[in-house]
Amino acid sequence: MAHAPQRSPAAPTHAPRGVALASYLLMAAGLLLVMWRGLLPGLLCLCLGFLLTRAFTRWFAMAWPRARRQTSQPRGAQALAAALVMLVPLGVLIFGVTHSRGYIVDAPQQYRELLDYMARTVLELRDKLPPDVAAHLPDGADAIQRTIASYLAAKAGALAMAGRAWLSGLLYAYVGLLIGALAAVRTLPANSGPLALALATRLRHFGEAFRQIVAAQIWIAAFNTALTAIFLMFLMPLWGERLPYTAALVTLTFVAGLIPIVGNLLCNTVITIVALSVSPQAAAACLGFLVLIHKAEYVINARVVGQRTHMAVWELLTVMFVAEAVFGPAGLVAAPLFYAYLKKELAAGALV
Repeated sequence: MAHAPQRSPAAPTHAPRGVALASYLLMAAGLLLVMWRGLLPGLLCLCLGFLLTRAFTRWFAMAWPRARRQTSQPRGAQALAAALVMLVPLGVLIFGVTHSRGYIVDAPQQYRELLDYMARTVLELRDKLPPDVAAHLPDGADAIQRTIASYLAAKAGALAMAGRAWLSGLLYAYVGLLIGALAAVRTLPANSGPLALALATRLRHFGEAFRQIVAAQIWIAAFNTALTAIFLMFLMPLWGERLPYTAALVTLTFVAGLIPIVGNLLCNTVITIVALSVSPQAAAACLGFLVLIHKAEYVINARVVGQRTHMAVWELLTVMFVAEAVFGPAGLVAAPLFYAYLKKELAAGALV
């Protein structure tokens, strides 16, 4: 045993590099598996549960003066934070199922009806517009309208089969939240091996990327959704105009708001088409309001997300379109996070 410390420096010099390479490969394989098996909601909620538990633990520790003198993160604060993160969403889900079962369980059906409604609105565009405006539409507008309507109808048909996937996504999201909360209260053992330490570094970098871009995007989406809900549910009825599928539109605003740039365009288009079915004045009001709040959102996005992650708009759009072509709609959501993580690893290795 006396000679053991002398043999440690003689260990293979390439071990750290090999361990780091193994951790990179395992991390890449894990992220690819998430995208391949449709586990992205679980991954996002895992990260969210981890960050929320750590944040609540710090807040509760500040309310535990005696425990704070003994340890920086008292066990009681950790247990209370984890319980809060795990049980509150479950209570909200149970309340939603019991009071809004039709909306939660049958959400794909509602969006299928919304797409069908948009397809009919596009086909009836000439009838919806004022006669002097409709007269200036080009001769090929009918063909374009039929193409757009056919595309929307095809997407509506695909949504009719998405009920099981929707419920599975909710289950994955809650399981991910549980795993994240439990992981946040566990500390890495002091005798951990080099691979475990390297993986912990990869996960820390991924968590930092999530906190920088996705957490900021969640706040931006929540801000956007709150203003849109106020406009659609209160201001429009006061003006004498009420849009159909308002609840679905508000939910879509939040979900699409999680996707930088592209999500804003999607929300603007959908809400404007639905408002056009009511009246041209309602469509103009919705479009003006959405452009106004999205301009404010662009400023917030550029300052909060762009400055923190050092990502240019052209970089973000490129990786989003490539990821969407490979992984579908989930790629749009995952691309900013994965690309921010990649740049963080490259920066940590002094490669960029």
